[in-house]
Amino acid sequence: MDLSLPSQSLLTALQRRLGYRFADSDLLRRALTHRSAQRDHNERLEFLGDALISMIAADAFFQRFPDADEGVLSRLRAAVVSGQSLARIAQSLELSNCLILGESERKSGGRHRQSILADCLEALAGAVLLDASVTEAQQVVAGWLQESIEAASPNEVVDPKTRLQEWLQARGEPLPEYSVIEVTGVHHEQSFRVQCLLTQFQQTTEAVGSSRRGAEKLAAADMLEKLVDKVDD
Repeated sequence: MDLSLPSQSLLTALQRRLGYRFADSDLLRRALTHRSAQRDHNERLEFLGDALISMIAADAFFQRFPDADEGVLSRLRAAVVSGQSLARIAQSLELSNCLILGESERKSGGRHRQSILADCLEALAGAVLLDASVTEAQQVVAGWLQESIEAASPNEVVDPKTRLQEWLQARGEPLPEYSVIEVTGVHHEQSFRVQCLLTQFQQTTEAVGSSRRGAEKLAAADMLEKLVDKVDD
């Protein structure tokens, strides 16, 4: 397997940009390793980092907008933790030069693929969480997100259903179909499972919310992420 590994000088410079120096250098290398490299890759770290980033964004908006309701807070968080947003942060940190990719992924432009960059940023967050204390990890990762969080405004956050509709209309594609596939719980405490279907792409997403509308928005946000990744690939 032809792997292009980042030099120690590149890793040192990257850690300066991250604002964190790893005690365990193997964690750093694993966080930078895509599954195409067919070695100890970053997907488990990505899972951990995704949760950390989501929690940091949720807490930041909860504190910053005390009068915002759940829907507004959810949309603010979704905007910051979206693949596009995380990819922009990854680009600002110049992660692309340090990615460890398999030969085919590298030759097909994987270093600049939004989905790979966003996943790597999440993996790095997970790696910092394992390498440091929880408090220090929160501080470090919050620093990466700070600009995006500060730029977010309740008045400028577009509903995921609207964003999905605009994305499809811009490409002349039919609009999605939403359907409730399950309702659980008693009256006033119900949970709705909703499916979002795009027949032209043969794609479906499902989401659960305390209201039908809320579940539709979550399903739309997931669908938009899928479509962006599909276009990247």
